[in-house]
Amino acid sequence: MNKRLVFITISIALMMFTGKTVMAQSVWNAQYQQYIDQYKDCAIEQMLKWKIPASITLAQGLLESGAGRSELAVKGNNHFGIKCHGWDGRTIHRDDDAKNECFRAYASPFDSYEDHSRFLTSGQRYRSLFSLKATDYRGWAYGLKAAGYATNPQYANRLIDIIQLYKLYEYDKATGYDKFLTRHTKDTQVGGQPLHLIRIYNKNYYIYARRGDTFRSIGEEIGISYKKIARYNERDRDDRLEEGEIVWLKKKQKRAPKEYKHRNHYVRQGESMYTIAQKYGIRLESLYKMNGLTPDYDIKVGDALRLR
Repeated sequence: MNKRLVFITISIALMMFTGKTVMAQSVWNAQYQQYIDQYKDCAIEQMLKWKIPASITLAQGLLESGAGRSELAVKGNNHFGIKCHGWDGRTIHRDDDAKNECFRAYASPFDSYEDHSRFLTSGQRYRSLFSLKATDYRGWAYGLKAAGYATNPQYANRLIDIIQLYKLYEYDKATGYDKFLTRHTKDTQVGGQPLHLIRIYNKNYYIYARRGDTFRSIGEEIGISYKKIARYNERDRDDRLEEGEIVWLKKKQKRAPKEYKHRNHYVRQGESMYTIAQKYGIRLESLYKMNGLTPDYDIKVGDALRLR
């Protein structure tokens, strides 16, 4: 075998040796960027709640799920390769370090992100990592490998490479939702199939509907039952969605965020009780109840509505 062939063979082997990832990632990749754009707000939320760097969460999600395209992610919404380990929920089996291993399966990617945080914060294995600064993504990467999160000897380096290539460390600077999550950024597109950006408000996730969207198409993209999404939005599952409409991805809250404790919403032209409830992520029934109104009340422009 000549030297050139040996070099090519070794290069291919190194590209394939990526742990649980689906594809090698050494240069900028549009699918990786698309995944980041879609899930960055989820990672920031987890960081603010659990003190795990958003950069680490995103890098692990990318690496473990192949940017959301692995079998575990597609069939089980498992974005972090977490095995069962006493898990009593739904499971999915596939070959990994051993044959037919048991992995956790989730109802949605959001549940996977939340469980990943709980997994790292429970028990003693990863406790020392929480003494690191939130911006020390290198320390977290090497700490995860040392604690046995993955068997790939290059795991820490792979995480660091991804974080640096996509500048994920910028998300570790977030101190609240407003700066990062209220911007209406443009959706990215890969191969003509754009993904919706997942945003966060009032302890919930939402997207803006695009022309042609249905509850079914959104459910298939996000990995949530379309019937549940319709129910979360207090709609029939076959209802048409208007472009720009807010679609909530979990059950809405009973009231608006705390900053609205002493603030009312004043009804504007074209608004309805439903569109107002959607705007603030409040259940329609709760909005009526808070204001002592019945569903047959015809709201008027200028009406003051309590939100908490």
